[in-house]
Amino acid sequence: MLKRLCLAVFIVAALSCKADPRVNIVVSENDLKPEMQQSVVARSLVELIENFHYQKVTVDDDFSTVVFDEYLKALDGGKSYFLQSDITDFEQYRMTMDDDIREGDLSVAFYIFNVYQKRYNDRVKFALKELDKKFSFTANETYTYDREKLPWLKSESESNTLWSRRIKYEMLNLKVTGTEEAKIRETLKKRYENLISQSTKFNNQDVFQIFMNAFTGTVDPHTNYFVPNRAQEFNEELARTFEGIGARLQLENEVVKVAEIIPGGPAFKAKTLNVNDRIIAVAQGRDGEFVDVIGWRIDVTVTKIKGPKGTIVRLKVIPAGQELSSTPKIVELVRDKVVLEDQSAKKIIKTVSSGGKSYKIGIIQLPAFYADFRAMQAGDPNYKSTTRDVRLLLDTLKQEKVDAVVLDLRSNGGGSLPEAISLSGLFIKSGPVVQVRDRRNKVEVDEDEDTSIAWSGPLGVLLDRFSASASEIFAGAMQDYGRGIVIGNQSYGKGTVQQGIDMSRVIGTADKLMLKAAQTAGNKGGNNVRTNAPEFGQINLTMAKFYRVNGSSTQHKGVVPDIELPTVFPKDKYGESSEPRALPWDTIAPSKFVQVTNLEDVKRKLIVMHKERMKTSLGYKNLLEDIEEFAKREAETSITLNEEQLKKERDEQEAKALQRENQRRAAKGLPPLKKGEAKPKDDVDFIRDEALQIVADYIQIK
Repeated sequence: MLKRLCLAVFIVAALSCKADPRVNIVVSENDLKPEMQQSVVARSLVELIENFHYQKVTVDDDFSTVVFDEYLKALDGGKSYFLQSDITDFEQYRMTMDDDIREGDLSVAFYIFNVYQKRYNDRVKFALKELDKKFSFTANETYTYDREKLPWLKSESESNTLWSRRIKYEMLNLKVTGTEEAKIRETLKKRYENLISQSTKFNNQDVFQIFMNAFTGTVDPHTNYFVPNRAQEFNEELARTFEGIGARLQLENEVVKVAEIIPGGPAFKAKTLNVNDRIIAVAQGRDGEFVDVIGWRIDVTVTKIKGPKGTIVRLKVIPAGQELSSTPKIVELVRDKVVLEDQSAKKIIKTVSSGGKSYKIGIIQLPAFYADFRAMQAGDPNYKSTTRDVRLLLDTLKQEKVDAVVLDLRSNGGGSLPEAISLSGLFIKSGPVVQVRDRRNKVEVDEDEDTSIAWSGPLGVLLDRFSASASEIFAGAMQDYGRGIVIGNQSYGKGTVQQGIDMSRVIGTADKLMLKAAQTAGNKGGNNVRTNAPEFGQINLTMAKFYRVNGSSTQHKGVVPDIELPTVFPKDKYGESSEPRALPWDTIAPSKFVQVTNLEDVKRKLIVMHKERMKTSLGYKNLLEDIEEFAKREAETSITLNEEQLKKERDEQEAKALQRENQRRAAKGLPPLKKGEAKPKDDVDFIRDEALQIVADYIQIK
């Protein structure tokens, strides 16, 4: 019997065409190690994705090579830590990661991370030593801060040169703002000591989350796995209540960047913080000392910024498009409870002239598609929802005798699908609004069945690159029905549907019993989570796609406006089309619907009138200059280390910005600003103003 068993093992080994590279992995005592529970979750995720994802994914060698690249990018996207020798060593695992995840073997993922952490700590310690040096800022040297497209560092010597210049740049960056040398060294020393401190706080859940992000990101951009604690945070956000400043943050080149301003929150109301602004320091209260957060973990920075309702947080911010060496602005915000269900649509009325006539146009600003589902299910007759709020606003606007209505959906990332459908019903008599196709190719058509119309007059819909999901469904329906004019930028292109799945529903009874036995025997895997967190985490799995009533998917392409305006956010870097593994655009059969009217001839006339107006528009000229400047900054990967040159560039940039702002203010009859004077809040919005002018032209033509 033993002989036959040994023979069988030999045959299996002989059939394997490749040696197992995992046998070479050496694990030291201080290295982070995976838990048994993480192994079970990894195996279960492969099964779930292969059997239930919309796109019928196969986790194979081709899939493995993408996971490999994504994981390295997640750890060291700037190519500032790993050496080429490390990458050469890792290459033996490029084609085996699919097998590892399928088997629940996380040894390679943790090995790569542990090498990264050693390199990271070594570089930070080197930086601390460099701070003792005396630097000269007169040479014509440059520091390359973006190395994403460059080769990996060839040697420790090359790495030392890079990091020496990094320290020199960070010292110069503070020096040109007028900071004293002693204070500069103190600030940078604290910064790098903080980095070492945070490195020691990494745990195996962090490593597993990073690796699983690389795994699910290989499937598609919106399929995400969350470890237990992150799952709880995600679900709390879905519940739409938290206390803070109302901004979503991300880490880019070790600097925290504002990824999104949450409508209705303190940052949204204050209008002093913008998307792509970078936060370099945080202070508590009006008198608290600023703490440098460059290089910090994103969750640690978020913890500093979040806080109880009514408390003050101050941020040092480098505005979007400016160099890190620019003088930071101070943003003071009062934290508040951000309740996304309670965000309300708001209205304003503007008077616009076209063809010698004046028209009153009502603008409804819609930050999200929201609904208080709990109150609705409880039978509360006054439950809050997008459609109910907009209906009331439309009634008010009709009483005020407006000539047209514009729905401003800029930066509206979506929300409730039923609300997108019912909102569409306020502007059409009845009919299909959106189609949803699942992985079995079954198509469900969602219709507006309410024959009442809340507004039958001229309608405009204003979009930007960050209008997504439910916003695209509504705008697409209005465009397909010929119900209104869509103006602005091509929308985001998020046309997929995700379902949140608690992994405890997927993991089998046998695995659960095994984990429980292991924990009883002393393995504490899975116990280091918060009380209310899903025990095995959660996956948001893409299971369907949205389609317009004309049969076109909103995925990838989004909604293309009838009158398109330029934007500083290029499509290859922002939106679904910038995601390399986004699901493709496609079409299905159109629904049976009846157009309200055919607006093609009207649109052609509006485009001619718009283009003629732009020939002499100062706002349009400034926007084109902003786009050119933004593209220039985005393309830069290095910066001068010459103090005189850097200061000159910064002064010229600030002077140019001041001159342009004062030109804009003069055109609006506003007083000019002086150098260093903070820009006051005003009501100047070129994109919105031009959209209103287009709608006024539309009224005139009709």
